[in-house]
Amino acid sequence: MSGIHNIKTQFKSFLIEIGELSYFTARFFKEVFKRPFELKELLRQCYYMGNRSLFLVAITGFIIGLVLTLQTRPTLQEFGAVSWMPSMVGISIVREIGPIITALVCAGRIGSGIGAELGSMRVTEQIDAMEVSGTNPFKYLVATRVLAVTLMLPLLVFFGDAIALFGSYLVESVKGDVSFTLYFTQVFNSLEFGDIVPATIKSIFFGLAIGLVGSFKGYYCKKGTAGVGKAANSAVVFTSLLLFIIDFIAVFVTDIFYDL
Repeated sequence: MSGIHNIKTQFKSFLIEIGELSYFTARFFKEVFKRPFELKELLRQCYYMGNRSLFLVAITGFIIGLVLTLQTRPTLQEFGAVSWMPSMVGISIVREIGPIITALVCAGRIGSGIGAELGSMRVTEQIDAMEVSGTNPFKYLVATRVLAVTLMLPLLVFFGDAIALFGSYLVESVKGDVSFTLYFTQVFNSLEFGDIVPATIKSIFFGLAIGLVGSFKGYYCKKGTAGVGKAANSAVVFTSLLLFIIDFIAVFVTDIFYDL
């Protein structure tokens, strides 16, 4: 009976947290369009989240391109279809692998950072001090961070895709003696407008999810300094799960659109 009671308690806590996150999301959309706009803080957060994530995204994308090509090439060779390698890698990276891997990397890099930063501000009562002084901490701290991640993640995805394709080209240039022009001509010929637009829209929702969950966990952090680590950790775990759910919904909707 105790096991069933624990499951019920955890499920109830999960539903409560979903409700609180939904209210938090609604409050974000309400605050983000209200004046005054914290443009200076938004630009600072864009630089912090975008520029400082470039190296990690570049390394991840480069390794993805190398590994995907090295793993796939022997199979294509067996069927005499090595010439399809640029097209296959290009579609795979742009449609699915690039956006989801970049989002997961940013969930660990950006989401945990937001959770830890806002959590530490909450437990040290800095947010309470802002409320007492008449400043709107939600708009200054949360709205700017969520909007910055939403704007920066699609750009990071484009950057990661380009680096991944370059890594794939390096393997093909060594293994198959393929020129740079020929490789990327085949990549761009295989891609269509319908491949790039859904991936971009999906990336925007990924960035929104990362910013909202990280800010939510940090803004309502409890239990002192120990809660800061818990907020950062739960932000990454919850965001990663949410990213896969969003990805599934996006792929499902896109598949229905293609069928039409």
